[in-house]
Amino acid sequence: MYRKFFSVFFAAVLVLCALSFHGCAREKAEGGEEMPEETGHESGAADEDFKIGVILLGDESEGYTAAHIDGVRAAASELQLEEDQILWRYDVPEDESCYDTAMELAAAGCEVIFSNSYNHQSSMEQAARERPDVTFVAMTGDTAAVSGLDNFCNAFTKIYEARYVSGVVAGMKLAELAAAGSLIENNYDADGNILVGYVGAYPYAEETSAYTAFFLGIRSVVENVVMQVQYANAWFDVEKERAAANLLMENGCVIIGQGSDSTGVPAAVQDAYDSGKQVYLAGYNVDLLHVAPDVALTSAASNWAVYYKLAISAAQRGEKLPKDWAEGYAQDAVGITVLGPACAAGTAERVEEVERAIRDGDLQVFDISKFTVDGKQVESCIVDLNNNFDTSDAEDMEAIWDGCFHESELRSAPSFSLHVDGIVQLNAD
Repeated sequence: MYRKFFSVFFAAVLVLCALSFHGCAREKAEGGEEMPEETGHESGAADEDFKIGVILLGDESEGYTAAHIDGVRAAASELQLEEDQILWRYDVPEDESCYDTAMELAAAGCEVIFSNSYNHQSSMEQAARERPDVTFVAMTGDTAAVSGLDNFCNAFTKIYEARYVSGVVAGMKLAELAAAGSLIENNYDADGNILVGYVGAYPYAEETSAYTAFFLGIRSVVENVVMQVQYANAWFDVEKERAAANLLMENGCVIIGQGSDSTGVPAAVQDAYDSGKQVYLAGYNVDLLHVAPDVALTSAASNWAVYYKLAISAAQRGEKLPKDWAEGYAQDAVGITVLGPACAAGTAERVEEVERAIRDGDLQVFDISKFTVDGKQVESCIVDLNNNFDTSDAEDMEAIWDGCFHESELRSAPSFSLHVDGIVQLNAD
């Protein structure tokens, strides 16, 4: 989760293609309930004194940051906030600069202040302790629940649900290739399993959750599949990500999934395809067809407008924000981008079916009957909610019940860290 975002290399065109989701936004609050009656500030009414602050590690040229900017602007427009009621702070480093910026925004009259990087979290928590009259939200963070602060919150999306769906898209393509006899000997392991790959950023729970959900989505369509994970050890490093993708393709991987943020992976897959290899891509954050038009199948992406509307409207009414917010398909907070032309026939229909099942609760991504660890079904997994690398504390909780691992329910940040059978981390150390 120690995220380094896109550089200016990742052009502003990403803003236009970031969130072409299947489905439409729903106007509901956390937990699927209708928004409560307004009290205090009237939602949607002009209140010139109300201000929000937004602290961003990057700017509009960076895809992940652009998604947050789009989310804030969409929410602000619907809630009739004027531009001068949003105080933007771009390119804020993950050091004391974030604390200084947060305190400056609080002094400027912001009632709620958001940051979008994990490593902003400690600065945001420090500011929250010193300004109890202001609410501070650290995106992707994981310490709000144990902070003891009423005005410090975390938020993330259930992006793992969209990862699973993008895996279904990839699985449909694998099934098509296998049926057509298009795969070669190098695309299989010694046991006859089709090889797929994933370029991860770092060996953290955020990535373990992501690539496992992607893998399980693929395996829901094609059972004989194994995954290799190669870490770039960076969230944004074009050359490291390109090299990781090339290694996986040299190993015979047919599909490359992406957790890291740059265009290094999609460009590498497109180049390999152009040279004659049968390889395809499942991306992250944004539609990548402009980078990899022949190989990009889809991308898993977050619709941040859902959270920002809920949080800003709550702040307008003088209400507390959720301590740990995480929503997925049920609130249309996640989705996949437009299906690329390389997708297999019938993919759109299969996606619609799977998305409906996830949204209705009929399909659980981390259903423990669908995977094993060391050959055995997992019956228990304690989540370290104190972030002290010890799962024996009284506050730590069991994450498996009712037959599945409940991701992002005990806290908003991903906590799935099980290493399931069929996935090999090539360079986790």
